[in-house]
Amino acid sequence: MDLLALADFTLVAKHSGFGRASRAAGRPKATLSRRVTELEEALNLRLFERGGRMIKLTDEGRRLFERAHALLSELDDTAKMIASGSETPRGRLRISAPLLFSQIAMGKLAAEFALKYPEVQLEVTTDDREVDMIEEGYDLVIRVNPKVDAGLIGRVFLRDRLVVVAPPQLDRPADGQSVRAVLRGSGDEKRWTVGSGGAQSHIAFDPVLRLSSTMMVRDAVMTGVGAAALPYSLVCRDLAAKRLVSWGDVDLPPTALWTLYPSRRLLSVRVSSFLDFLRQTFPKGTPEELAAFIPI
Repeated sequence: MDLLALADFTLVAKHSGFGRASRAAGRPKATLSRRVTELEEALNLRLFERGGRMIKLTDEGRRLFERAHALLSELDDTAKMIASGSETPRGRLRISAPLLFSQIAMGKLAAEFALKYPEVQLEVTTDDREVDMIEEGYDLVIRVNPKVDAGLIGRVFLRDRLVVVAPPQLDRPADGQSVRAVLRGSGDEKRWTVGSGGAQSHIAFDPVLRLSSTMMVRDAVMTGVGAAALPYSLVCRDLAAKRLVSWGDVDLPPTALWTLYPSRRLLSVRVSSFLDFLRQTFPKGTPEELAAFIPI
């Protein structure tokens, strides 16, 4: 396969058109079109659907772009490192992280990473949705209990759990009664199933507040308005200081924070450095390690 033709194909795919790719690279549009056509003929595959002024990747073209873009980026990084005689991470590193983790820790983590690796241009965006790493240009994503994706490699770096907490002055309801509750988002939940000492029980509740973020829920519970189910990392120090009391762990699978990336074989030095940085920051992967980022 002609690597130059492959590079031209990825350039056109990245910019979603021959004209935009031509302007971005300062190369003739006709040359890019010819090189892509030659690649299609060599592979005996149609890589783009062409129509009017718009082009669109075929399924085969998309699969090729996902792999080729990562390969060529890694080759470029390797060439730059060899030329500079250094294995120092450099270049842009784009990361997508979930809202709560970003609010608790990502600002400090990003700053410490930037101080340690000043030649890396770190860009972090906050998003709870399932982003498309290739289409949206992310090198690494952090996700909570992600769906299985055969195209991604992942590892767990933190674990957490949900616990029902309440202000000390609020009594746990007796059977047949309910308690005031603060919930995140909408839903028709009417009770929490909790486990304590190997036994299972139910806590009925009446929502008095529905808030859009977990941090808001915690702040509301701290004022005494009601009980809530919150990540242990977010309240463990409040529990230790007796500002809140625990009514038991919610009977749900543990929460796991994962790092996801496209390929283990061609992991860039930027991504591997950030993964090592996370391992050093959270060596045990416990909720208490994450709680250390929360101001008292």
